[in-house]
Amino acid sequence: MHIFVKGAAIAFFSLALAACSSNPDDGFTGKETVDVLYSQAQTAMTNGNFAKAAKTLEQMDSRFPFGAYKDQVQLDLIYAYYKQDSTADALANIDKFLKLNPTHPNSDYVIYMRGLVNMQADNYFLHNMLNIDRTDRDPQYAQDAFKDFNRLLRSYPNSKYAADAQQRMQYLKDRLASYAIRVAEYYIKIDAWSAAAVRAQTVLETYSDTPYVERGLEIMAQAYQELGQTKMRQHVLEVMKANFPANELVANNG
Repeated sequence: MHIFVKGAAIAFFSLALAACSSNPDDGFTGKETVDVLYSQAQTAMTNGNFAKAAKTLEQMDSRFPFGAYKDQVQLDLIYAYYKQDSTADALANIDKFLKLNPTHPNSDYVIYMRGLVNMQADNYFLHNMLNIDRTDRDPQYAQDAFKDFNRLLRSYPNSKYAADAQQRMQYLKDRLASYAIRVAEYYIKIDAWSAAAVRAQTVLETYSDTPYVERGLEIMAQAYQELGQTKMRQHVLEVMKANFPANELVANNG
């Protein structure tokens, strides 16, 4: 009797596992081979059906975690999640892959994808489509994307993704500099002059190759005037004169 009960328990447990691994609603029977699943995933990717591709790849990851395609499944999953705007899933898979495969030959691609995922998360498709300016939104994803691309350039300067990463970093610099100016202008509105000057100064120190430097200098000059910091204001005006001689502040204080 004891043996029968134990055997019954094992049989029940096996049936439970089978039920978990194959839900009739997901289109999988649980009998597909790893090659069949991978072929289905690739077809879905080719056809642009990234939701189906992700589900198929997840099946592979669950049923064949140590199979011949294990690394490629993870790489494809990252891309499928990215194409679906599934930021959390993509970042989780990226970080897991890099932790488990620190010297993988495709590490540069994975780091590059991390930058793309974060950059995508920073963008609001609807706002872009309607031409709504939302540069005042939280820049955390933009900052993370900048760090990701910078990591790629430091670790893999000869990567085939390096040139594109560098261009994206310049875009992100402009985005982050614009945000800093917005914050500084907000501080001006509430008469927080010291905070405005500090925030504007970050543009000069961190984003000196962006179009927002001139506005940063203007804010600093205004803030120092309000704070009674005559020498610091004069220094700012000298910098402006050397770099932006046509600026109205320079002309009015010549």
